[in-house]
Amino acid sequence: MSLDTVGTALIRRHVGRRLAQLRDKAGLTQEQAAQRLEKGRSTIIRMEDGADNVRFRDIDMKAMLEVYGAGNEDATILLALAAETRNGKKKSWWHDYTELPEWFGLYVVLEDSATRIREYESELIPGLLQTQEYMETVITTPSDGVTPEQVRQRVQVRMERQGLFARPNPPRFDVVLNEAVIRRPVGEPGLMTRQLEYLLDVGKRPNVSIRILPYAAGAHGGMTAGNSFMLLDFPTDPSGEPIEPSLAYVDTLTGAMYLNKPTEFAAYERVWRDLHKKAVSAADSKNLITSALEGFAR
Repeated sequence: MSLDTVGTALIRRHVGRRLAQLRDKAGLTQEQAAQRLEKGRSTIIRMEDGADNVRFRDIDMKAMLEVYGAGNEDATILLALAAETRNGKKKSWWHDYTELPEWFGLYVVLEDSATRIREYESELIPGLLQTQEYMETVITTPSDGVTPEQVRQRVQVRMERQGLFARPNPPRFDVVLNEAVIRRPVGEPGLMTRQLEYLLDVGKRPNVSIRILPYAAGAHGGMTAGNSFMLLDFPTDPSGEPIEPSLAYVDTLTGAMYLNKPTEFAAYERVWRDLHKKAVSAADSKNLITSALEGFAR
């Protein structure tokens, strides 16, 4: 994936993070940098956070790079990336959804730019692989407190997210599903039949791998993780540095955890390796999904 397909929000985060690294390397605190640049400390903080209300103007960037003693290569790359954040790119689709929680909005930004997505699900078909009727059933369970407009927007967001697969160079998507996901009835039997048929169909795509973790696998790493999770990897900038550190994403009922510290990501990657090792092959997974489908079709 080239940087042409990376969202502006992610580039802003990357520029801010690299500015913070250069400031640290120069031995300056945010307060000291602000004084030398004749800026408020809050401005330095917003720039390093990649906030939406910061323009990364050329004059400001050049002054910071000079104060921080940035080399020619770093300066060239950062000035080019900063220009990308000001080039008037079309507003991303998710900004139209007022019901999208802020904590999940960040995930959509990250997912939209990932080069590889790995997901373990213990209870549900992943959102990127759900049919619309499956989505509606899950979103309305339990049904109290969810308005028809909220249901409409949440379904539409999931459908928009699935547009990832329609790109010329879609991300790699590797999925491990607990066998319970394909065996547990969701809605009426016909719904599950159609959902599992869709799962088999989307599994034919060259960038998608769907593996089943069978009951017979016994104890597995997903038990220690405690929740379903996703691992995201991102493209690199012209210097070869990832535009965003690889991270583990854990969804909760009222928020989410974004775990990108090396030790945190490594812990989830160990769990993923165990799940992937104990899951059956793609061919055997297809047979298990077909078996579950036939059970619902009876």
